[in-house]
Amino acid sequence: MTADDIIPAFSVVSGAAVERALHGRRREIIDLVEHAYRLHGQGDTVNPPSYFLRFPDRPDARIIALPASVGGDVGVDGIKWISSFPSNLALGIPRASALLILNDARTGVPFACLEGSIISAVRTAASAAVAARALVAGREAPGRVGFIGAGLIARYIHAYLSELDWKVEQYAVHDLDTGYAASFAERVLGADGTDVRVHDSAEALIRDSDVVVLATTAATPHLHDPALLAHNPLVLHVSLRDLGEDVVLGAANIVDDVEHVLKAGTSVHLTEQRTGHRDFIDGTLYDVLTGAVRVPVDRPVVFSPFGLGVLDLVVGAAVHRHATEHGDLTTVDGFFHELSRHGGTR
Repeated sequence: MTADDIIPAFSVVSGAAVERALHGRRREIIDLVEHAYRLHGQGDTVNPPSYFLRFPDRPDARIIALPASVGGDVGVDGIKWISSFPSNLALGIPRASALLILNDARTGVPFACLEGSIISAVRTAASAAVAARALVAGREAPGRVGFIGAGLIARYIHAYLSELDWKVEQYAVHDLDTGYAASFAERVLGADGTDVRVHDSAEALIRDSDVVVLATTAATPHLHDPALLAHNPLVLHVSLRDLGEDVVLGAANIVDDVEHVLKAGTSVHLTEQRTGHRDFIDGTLYDVLTGAVRVPVDRPVVFSPFGLGVLDLVVGAAVHRHATEHGDLTTVDGFFHELSRHGGTR
């Protein structure tokens, strides 16, 4: 047996190929992400803390490394390397860019590099859809869905929530940039003819919504009044830092992973620091999926997902498999040069 028989070919999957691999598969991806959550809850994953590269001269920018490993029927290791540079928006380019590296579980050899920003957005949106599907069980189907933040992530979340067959009668949007809000209302929310409202404030939108999607770039909490949630909505707190501690304490709180989300100045982390405990966290999404935690219908419910690297790997592995089957990737012959312990290519 030669090294070529053991080491998988190294390939690159472009953003266009990633898009093609995911096209028309939203329901499948939602179920795939739920499967990833179940594997994680069962202990079939390794998901160490994310690592943040920050810059003293660019305090609003960061690059994050998310290493992870998924066992079970997936069997892949890897890492997402994703940057967030909010100043890019002023340049007319996306805030985030990313790569996803997949490693062979047997040898540890990297076998693929995928454009990661689409995968990251999709796994985030599918995660929100998995949570929404589980957390609205037992409640009336939501008729009013509002988005605070009108960026790429909000667009993807809207697409994935649309797969849940809710009878949405009205969408709403608020963004600090009124131009973004107007464009999102027209091109995304109103594309199917559903009624859309553009709100002047986040507070007004929340009061007018059964489900609230928080998808902002807020670095610190800006919503502090618990009375905003008096009508007991479901809040998908994807951006993690919008809610003040009193709002958190007044809600039932579901997270994706307790240890991961209680860090980096998230709203639930700030609440833990203020109270000195984490008793306000009712459970994880896995707990809800398995029935270990029942979600109250007479309180507001907040889902705060820190974002797990295992989700990127599961979606990325599915994308790579599709691209391989359809010949939609670029193989780099000879990428690994020295394949012999004592030198040389053999």
